[in-house]
Amino acid sequence: MSRVEVIRSVGLGGRPHGFLGRRGGVSTGELAGLNVGYGSKDDRDAIDENRRRAIAAVLPGARLATVHQVHSADVVYVEHSWPRGERPRADAMVTDRSNLLLGILTADCAPVLLADAEAGIIGAAHAGWRGALAGVTDSTIAEMERRGASRDRICAVVGPCIAQPSYEVDDDFRERFLKSDPANNRFFIVGSSGKPHFDLPGYVAERLRSCGIVKTEIVGLDTYAEPDRFYSYRRATHLGEADYGRQVSLIGLAGTSA
Repeated sequence: MSRVEVIRSVGLGGRPHGFLGRRGGVSTGELAGLNVGYGSKDDRDAIDENRRRAIAAVLPGARLATVHQVHSADVVYVEHSWPRGERPRADAMVTDRSNLLLGILTADCAPVLLADAEAGIIGAAHAGWRGALAGVTDSTIAEMERRGASRDRICAVVGPCIAQPSYEVDDDFRERFLKSDPANNRFFIVGSSGKPHFDLPGYVAERLRSCGIVKTEIVGLDTYAEPDRFYSYRRATHLGEADYGRQVSLIGLAGTSA
């Protein structure tokens, strides 16, 4: 049995966190590995076991909180985990509660984990291009600040996601970003096909920095380009696969609740 791969950040230090991929799970077939997505057609028992393994790899015994992700800028404060059918529709979470893991599911979108170690406030955001453009990271930082965090102390890490070489888009996509801010042109290059390619992790990191988060890090791993390591919606679509898996990124607080 392979071990769950946990990709950690230097900036987030020793606090419980990790960006997980597909290694170390029990799912089989096209979804082989650590698929945690109930939105897939995977066996539910396999997904449950994969989630148990993910929790055990980052903060054993913790409760896992996830939201119904809708590509928005909405953030919720988390006091407890929700039953699967009662999850709020949002794309970011903030908490100061211990033994609670915030979990963001992705399959090319950018997961963002945030922490103010001194205040004991953590956050997690799902930043696809829609949510990123709408300001999901801005909302997460603002909610952390309302709970007692300070922007000059927050560390933020952009996890594995689709990278610019793999992210071909069309001109209409590019125009959305230029209409928001002409300076966003720096996040596009022209690929070999003549179409634009978008730098999602670079854009998300810049949104974080523009909010005053000086300690911003990019893991720099491309979900599309490493099929043995990560799930990718775009890769599955290009290969004509019937389904795709989701990986999870986790952050939590150990010890006594604030």
